[in-house]
Amino acid sequence: MTDAQPSLSEDIRKREIAYVIKMSIRVICLILAVAVPAPWPIRLLFIAGAVLLPYLAVIGANERAAGLPSPMDETESNQNEIPRHRREIGS
Repeated sequence: MTDAQPSLSEDIRKREIAYVIKMSIRVICLILAVAVPAPWPIRLLFIAGAVLLPYLAVIGANERAAGLPSPMDETESNQNEIPRHRREIGS
């Protein structure tokens, strides 16, 4: 075991997998709400899952793991300077 933080690519991969799982559950809820002849309280539960899961999936996908630096913390350069990776050809 190590105390090292997961790499950024590992963190992104975990968030992508969690997003796909949540959206798959949403599709299942949507299909069940339409296709299953269930009483209205059960259908409303499926509809609520289909409506709320995209929000939860996006919030979870955008949440960084604890200890990883935010993109804004990486550099503190002059705001008027164009970053090297964004310079136009010939400038």
